Amino acid sequence: MARLEILGLPLDPVDMEEALLRIGGFLEEARTHQVVTLNPEMAVRAQEDEALRRAVLEADLITPDGVGILWAARRLCGVVLKERVTGVDLTLALLRRFPGLRVYLLGGKPGVAERAAREAERLGAKVVGFHHGYFREEGPVVEEIGKRAPDLLLVGMGERQEAFIRRHKPHLGARVALGVGGTLDVLAGEARRPPPWAQRLGLEWLVRVGLDPRRWRRAPRLWRFAYLVLREGR
Repeated sequence: MARLEILGLPLDPVDMEEALLRIGGFLEEARTHQVVTLNPEMAVRAQEDEALRRAVLEADLITPDGVGILWAARRLCGVVLKERVTGVDLTLALLRRFPGLRVYLLGGKPGVAERAAREAERLGAKVVGFHHGYFREEGPVVEEIGKRAPDLLLVGMGERQEAFIRRHKPHLGARVALGVGGTLDVLAGEARRPPPWAQRLGLEWLVRVGLDPRRWRRAPRLWRFAYLVLREGR
């Protein structure tokens, strides 16, 4: 199916299996492919953040991350998507589908990427490097990643990650670069995913916002997303 458009941003109408097949093809090609998991908050930020918008527009694969994206696709495009393809689920699925995948982990507080690397290896990956996300100079970090030339680069740097990948794509040396948000915290045991019932109902975001006061300031973006979709769909 052709790409959809959500609030001026592209979206690939893929389920998990289709996303894995696409990424499997990327892993066979000798260039860096950027994968974005688009959620409502990111869609709102991209309305004003040009660097983020360009990253999404130029990405090789954009998956639906969030029940709000599924709702928007149905309302704006008349397309019923099968399922969400979130950053954490896609990461775990990739590690299971491609055992021995050469992985570099970037992001999180000092120590988080290292612990996440141990879990990734337990799941079958071959970790070729890791680095925390608290750095000022990007050049040395990009150079290190380029030397390691991973199959898969996991970048968990919050709002910075998509623009970081796009900005340095020619020098990363990775086959696939994926922005994964808090996935490294999950792998490291720093954060636990919401219970399975919340995952099944697509309510992970609501549980996270409700339990973590640090996320409360981000909630208005979710309501703005709903407003923008309703306004565009009139």
